[in-house]
Amino acid sequence: MTDDAIDASGVELTYADGTQAVRGIDLTVPRGEFFGFLGPNGAGKTTTIKTLVTLLRPTAGEIRVNGFDALSEGRAVRETVGYMAQETSIDPELTARENLRFACDSYGVPRSERAERIDELLDLVDLADVAGKRADDFSGGMKKRLDAATALVHRPPLVFLDEPTTGLDPKARNRLWEYFRRINERGTTIFLTTQYLEEADALCERLAVILDGEIVSEGSPAELKREVGGEILDVNVEGDESTRAGAADIARSTDLFEESATVEVTPDGITVTSERARSRGTDLLVALRDADITVTGFNVRAPTLDDVFLAITGEHVDTDEGPEPTDSLAADGGGQSGRGQAPSGHHSEGSEDA
Repeated sequence: MTDDAIDASGVELTYADGTQAVRGIDLTVPRGEFFGFLGPNGAGKTTTIKTLVTLLRPTAGEIRVNGFDALSEGRAVRETVGYMAQETSIDPELTARENLRFACDSYGVPRSERAERIDELLDLVDLADVAGKRADDFSGGMKKRLDAATALVHRPPLVFLDEPTTGLDPKARNRLWEYFRRINERGTTIFLTTQYLEEADALCERLAVILDGEIVSEGSPAELKREVGGEILDVNVEGDESTRAGAADIARSTDLFEESATVEVTPDGITVTSERARSRGTDLLVALRDADITVTGFNVRAPTLDDVFLAITGEHVDTDEGPEPTDSLAADGGGQSGRGQAPSGHHSEGSEDA
């Protein structure tokens, strides 16, 4: 084992139809780190993960995972990683314990160690009390936790989590967060892709943002927020789109803010990112009042990762979800169904975002 769990250089991947999904990625993740990989849909997150876990062969570049060459030592890489794809790969017809037993068999866990290993994992993901229940009767959150447990039966030093909490209610999401923290505290390196910026902020020590197949920014959450510059002034105004546009024009045309400040129209008003947001915010309110624009809300705050994402990619992350299952056994046995595939190595394709 080396000091780096992942060391990738110049990685490119072009599909047969000519689509360049990954364009010269350089990436290093030290052992034991909780690393976040962010980007909009289609940015290349899943494609990058698949090259790292040897599901896809890169068109160019070099990849070493846990010290092994991903191109020439693919089997060794797969034996030392866990991969939790976007879609769960548990077998809904098997119980939680049976799913873990099958995963142990797939990964070659010694028979003498399986019973203890399974009990340990069921306890870790808080499924010990329902170990004998069929996975088909589980809620979405329980299935996700079981899926994560099957990716850990061989105790891999590195785990890839591809948007693991998408579609979960906040309670189920928070329980998975706690689980991921626990395995990371035990020394497991975690590579997480997510569109929940709150999730990345709460869990990750370091982040990389990918856009159009290229890494465009990298650093700790705090460092990336500082790159936005200054603070954020949110101003809500009464009126239609033309009123909001007029408010933005006033913010841009006055000498209240430095030239590098940015002003954006929002659904509720305007947002100003500026080093002077706090000191000159009240002056902007006076200017808006003088222009007969009614202010209904006013707030100065530090940048969030969503502000970082907007500054880098030009778009907000839309994480609105529809109705979601609760994190409990489905009362009628009709919980979300899995795909009916056994967790043989967790190398399911999932949904492609390239």
